[in-house]
Amino acid sequence: MLQDFQNIDFQDLGSSPKVVQTTLLSLVLIIIIAAGYYLMISDKWDELQRVKQEEFALRNDFEAKQQKAANLEAYEEQLAEMQELLETMFRQLPSRTEMDKLLVDVSQTALAAGIDVQLFEPLAEEPKDFYAERPISIRMLGDYHQFGEFVSGVASLPRVVILTMHNVSLRVAPPRYAGRLLLEGQVKTYRYIDEVEAAQMAAQEMEP
Repeated sequence: MLQDFQNIDFQDLGSSPKVVQTTLLSLVLIIIIAAGYYLMISDKWDELQRVKQEEFALRNDFEAKQQKAANLEAYEEQLAEMQELLETMFRQLPSRTEMDKLLVDVSQTALAAGIDVQLFEPLAEEPKDFYAERPISIRMLGDYHQFGEFVSGVASLPRVVILTMHNVSLRVAPPRYAGRLLLEGQVKTYRYIDEVEAAQMAAQEMEP
C-alpha cells in the first residue's frame, strides 16, 4: 500500500489504485470541509456566542424586573404610607389663616426672652408643592442664654414651627452693645397648603 502512494502519477490519477484514489478523495473532502468551516461556520459560531451572551444579559435583566414587579404592590403600599405620614406631619404646620398670628408669636417670644429685636421683616411667601415657605429677615441682639430661651419658647408654641437658617451669622456685636451677640440674616418658616387652597392656586395658574 505504501508502494502505491510512492508510485502515484499525478498526471494520470485515474489509473491509480482504488485505495490511492479513495485516500486522495478523502483528503480533498477534509480540506473542503475545513475551508467551509473557516469561511462559514466560524463566523456563525462567533455570532452564536454573541447571541448567547446577549440572551444571558437579557435573562438577568428580565429576572430583575420580574422581581421588582413581584414586589411592586408592597412598594406602592410603602409609598402610600410614607405620603400619608408626610401629609400628617405637614398638617401640623400652621394654616394660611394662622400664619400672621404665628409670626407675631415668634417675634413676641424673642422679646419675652430679653432679645433686642432690631429687625423682624416677613418677606413674600413662596408656594411649593403642598407647603409654602415664608422668608424672614432678622437682626437680633442677645446673649447665649436669651437665644436659648427664645428657641425653647418657639418650640413650646401651640402650632409646630419650623425655622431654618439661611445666610445667618451669629457673632459678637460691636463694643457699644456691651459684648452681646448679634444674630443677623434670613430664616424661613413654613405653613401647610390645604386642598382647597391648592385647587385655587392651580386654577389661577391655568388662567390666561
